[in-house]
Amino acid sequence: MSTRSGSGSARDPRAPGLAAFASLIADETRATVLLALLDGRAWTAGELARHAGVAASTLSGHLGKLVAAGVLAEERQGRHRYVRLADPGVAQVVEDLAARVGAGAVPPPRTLREAGAGSALARGRTCYDHLAGRLGIALTDALTAHGLLRQDTGFALTDAGVEWFGAAGIALPRTGRRPLARACLDWTERRPHLGGVAGAALCGHALETGWCERIGTGRAVRVTPQGARALSGLLAIDPATLR
Repeated sequence: MSTRSGSGSARDPRAPGLAAFASLIADETRATVLLALLDGRAWTAGELARHAGVAASTLSGHLGKLVAAGVLAEERQGRHRYVRLADPGVAQVVEDLAARVGAGAVPPPRTLREAGAGSALARGRTCYDHLAGRLGIALTDALTAHGLLRQDTGFALTDAGVEWFGAAGIALPRTGRRPLARACLDWTERRPHLGGVAGAALCGHALETGWCERIGTGRAVRVTPQGARALSGLLAIDPATLR
């Protein structure tokens, strides 16, 4: 009769690395930094220190750990140090973890300003390099309803979907290992929105053409009147839904 050895030889070799990664992000300041960087842009160390409400010297230590672990990438321009999320995979992990935080764990807004900012994020925002919130869900649902995106067997663009992107003038680069379409769990809507190459291409096109514009310096975005007309024509979305 065989028995399982108690020596630990069967332990998954990835366990120590996973534990180390979990420990790395299990810090409120570092978590605040990672969530801020989900806007897909590079921030200076000073900007992140002010955003996190900590001293620059304290923030520098946190950034050093995140960069050393390959979670953040950094570059220097003159005396400024810029950091960003290392790649879309890191963004996916952060967004997926944030989406699993129960609504009851998020404290209610303390001021009208906080309430307004929260409402703007829920309406529409960038999730690293694709669109999220009610805007992202509306686009995902419209693509699915028109047979351009399948969700029944995992997210996948149909042949008609690939053609739609081309006809809309939205290029779909096929370089690298990033999937063409990927489900990304939306932390405010609790439903998946479109990520991957297609999601990034749609978001980039929307911002470049003026279909969407950023609100302030954060992640929130809104659909412009031009964008409402364009998306209504391309996907038959009710313009009121986009606003």
